[in-house]
Amino acid sequence: MNSISIIGAGIGGLTLGNVLKQHQYDFTIYESAPEIKPVGAGIMMAVNAMQVFDHLGLKEKIEKAGNKIHRIVIANESLQTISKTEILELETHYNSCNVAIHRAELQKILAENLPSDCIRLNHSLQTIRKKEHYILDFDNGNQIESTIVFGADGIKSPIRNQILKTGTIRNSGQKCWRGLVDFDLPEKYHQEAFEMWGKGKRFGFVKISKKKVYWYACINEKSFSSEASLTDIFKDFDSLVLQLIEATENGNIICSIIADLAPIPKWYSENLCLIGDAAHATTPNMGQGACQAIEDAYIIGKLLEKKQDFNAVFEGFQSIRRKKVDYIVNTSRTIGKISQWEKGNSFRNFLMGLIPESMNQKMAKKIIELEM
Repeated sequence: MNSISIIGAGIGGLTLGNVLKQHQYDFTIYESAPEIKPVGAGIMMAVNAMQVFDHLGLKEKIEKAGNKIHRIVIANESLQTISKTEILELETHYNSCNVAIHRAELQKILAENLPSDCIRLNHSLQTIRKKEHYILDFDNGNQIESTIVFGADGIKSPIRNQILKTGTIRNSGQKCWRGLVDFDLPEKYHQEAFEMWGKGKRFGFVKISKKKVYWYACINEKSFSSEASLTDIFKDFDSLVLQLIEATENGNIICSIIADLAPIPKWYSENLCLIGDAAHATTPNMGQGACQAIEDAYIIGKLLEKKQDFNAVFEGFQSIRRKKVDYIVNTSRTIGKISQWEKGNSFRNFLMGLIPESMNQKMAKKIIELEM
């Protein structure tokens, strides 16, 4: 019998584990993978996430393992700047900065800060049933009974599907490649997150450690042949893009369809709550998917300081988080469409260039300010 079970040892589940540990709760995290190993690509931990890690005493360790990013730049295919958002002033105000890091490196830091016996690997949840408590059946044959369950099990969440019986995954129509490469990036890009907008496609890159660069390439799926190579698709972009692609081994490139979750009415049921992508998966266009899961864990922790009743916490959690999460899901979806227009790009870029820096700062502040 477990008092608290967390399904999923991704960034959201591990952060929640660290929050519960800080509040001296006993819990077990169940992860389907046989090991937490260095797979995946880079990720940006924005100022909101880094504030949470500061509360958990992990900020400096994460900063040391990654690379600090002080500005976000949108450019055209030729690397000419369309808009720029400086973060330094916000970093000073919140005493935290954006950090680009390898996803696996971040997971390792979060996992190592937990008791070694609280993470059970090779536990893929097959079914969950509500009786007096929750009965969890895993594909390795183990059956667990648990009083409180957290679903940190991603956009395809079995917990959401089986208990809340809701959730529509929306295909954005965009395909994305993500790559990791050892690359000597020009120094002027070392503290920047850089994204280039073309016709029906875009390319972004950011330095995530001393030697590693993370890049991504997104296309409108219907507009490009499935036979076309990445170098062929991006041949009209600056030569730096082709150099990054060509320097990357195929084994270090992953490809996926970009999708999000249509807003669902409720994130919780009796003694059960969804967090992160299971509750509110967003497209990656604002770099906030994992950051919002981290915020979820933080808000649950803040509510547990005031009340011991988990069901009251779950209700308060959705009430506090709903407006911001819906804003990010909707805005990110819109940005994804605008960034990959296939017509009127010059006009779009011109309008983007007219947006004052103060407005970009205001939007950034809205995203990175914690709600409690």
